Amino acid sequence: MVSATSRYDLHCHSTYSDGVLTPAAVVARAVGRGVDVLALTDHDQVAGNAEARAAAADAGIQFACGVEISASFESLTVHVVGLGVDPDDATLSQGLAGVRAGRHGRAQRIGDSLAEAGIPDAYLGARRLAGSDALVARTHFARYLVEIGRAKDTRAVFRRYLTPGKPGYVRHAWATLADAIAWIHGAGGDAVLAHPGRYPCSPTALRRLLGQFRDLGGDALEVISPAHTPAQFTEFATHARVYGLRGSVGSDFHAPDESWMDLGAMPPLPDGVTPVWADW
Repeated sequence: MVSATSRYDLHCHSTYSDGVLTPAAVVARAVGRGVDVLALTDHDQVAGNAEARAAAADAGIQFACGVEISASFESLTVHVVGLGVDPDDATLSQGLAGVRAGRHGRAQRIGDSLAEAGIPDAYLGARRLAGSDALVARTHFARYLVEIGRAKDTRAVFRRYLTPGKPGYVRHAWATLADAIAWIHGAGGDAVLAHPGRYPCSPTALRRLLGQFRDLGGDALEVISPAHTPAQFTEFATHARVYGLRGSVGSDFHAPDESWMDLGAMPPLPDGVTPVWADW
């Protein structure tokens, strides 16, 4: 039974993208950590929702089908989480298929860039960890580089590789911000700008992003995220109020011990922010 004190986690990943647990195992971990309402939001992929939804029903917790769509804004790659989407919606499925095709090409170019930097076979290593050409993401490259001793953990990898100005970075055009929001709305969902504090942009560019996201019909801002410091929780709560957006919370869980925030470990939304789930 969902109540005013229910614990929500509306951003996490499974083996259908760059998580290490199956959808059912993600649900089991969430249940064990006291989550009452869960959304599975794999990157550009909705295929894991059926398994997760069945596991959630068996466990007696509420489940929202979700997705995290890669989108381009100016020179940035940003992520838009869709919550409560119909995973069988034809337009959403077609759009995601196109994004995944681009993801595969980008992964191959990342492997080429790392090879030029003296790290051969990185694509093969990442592909082995992903289990499929269609699923290879930067996180799989990061885990492979940790595996071969190039860094002590995935956070160290992203400081040294895969980001702008570093070996392995590949600029790529994803879905447009307008398309990502339209696909989510067309599938009956709420569009949430994920972890805004993670994007490497100036305060002015961030305001442009928030304004465009709002003007295109975006619904909410992910206020609570492991990408944010506690001070940023307050900062992005203020942004949500100023831009007329609701607030969302998510652990962005990928694997045990890869983040300081586990499933269900988020603090509540700051006062004055309307939760994205207010009308659910």
